[in-house]
Amino acid sequence: MSPLHVLVPAGDRTCFETFLTRLPPAFSKALDRMTRETCHPGQALLFVEGQASQGVVVIVSGRVKLTTASADGRTVIVRIAGPGEVLGLSAAVVGRPCELTAETLEPSRIRLISGESFRQWLREHPELAFHVAQELAAEYNNTCHQLRSMLLSHTATQRLARTLLELVGYAGPGDEARIPLSLTHQEIAEMIGTSRETVSRLLTSFRQKGIIEISKSAIVIRSRGALCEIGYGRASALRQAFVDARSAVHTPTHEAENDHEQPCPRSSPRGKLLLIAP
Repeated sequence: MSPLHVLVPAGDRTCFETFLTRLPPAFSKALDRMTRETCHPGQALLFVEGQASQGVVVIVSGRVKLTTASADGRTVIVRIAGPGEVLGLSAAVVGRPCELTAETLEPSRIRLISGESFRQWLREHPELAFHVAQELAAEYNNTCHQLRSMLLSHTATQRLARTLLELVGYAGPGDEARIPLSLTHQEIAEMIGTSRETVSRLLTSFRQKGIIEISKSAIVIRSRGALCEIGYGRASALRQAFVDARSAVHTPTHEAENDHEQPCPRSSPRGKLLLIAP
């Protein structure tokens, strides 16, 4: 079996930190010996909400969407996971059914660690519990952020602007960013709790205002500042412009501490990249 090397897109390396990269090398090698690798096409189900957990999934390459569904069939995309991320961790640790459904967005390489093997590994190396707790805390924080964005944004326009900003998390400083992963308008609608028609209308409006450009292969954000103002307010947009300007000359800066508006994120620890497909 080949070593567990995570394939990180070139543009992702500056912000890339995952459960695997935080592990001491010796433990990472031990984890590698417990895994088996499989290749999956796009739209392949890795695990399904409510079903028994088969273990811990490690993304070697590709992207995976995590969703939850209501009894009447409505679906919400909780997040998009990328190379190096670990899925199904909480279900495997406590031996409970899967909380979410995981589906590949593109051809992906996946490694699976059985739940029992993973729990035995933790029992043999209790010092690794801290790394598992870090990963579970990151999942919890991400879920809280998604809930705030979904429930506290007053309009679909705000939610879409915030989502586009988060999906460009690994882009460098500056106002423009090109985003290269494929999501349909329906999937974006499932991320922000609205309809496909609303997403299509809002994207067209953003394009007409010169905020974004849409092609068959990518969406290009022309003005992150404009999106930031739409999603988070003018004060956050002005602060974002200041941070980007300072970053361009590699000068440390500090955000305002007393601004009551939500900050406009430049990057996310779980950065997600997006390309619009109709």
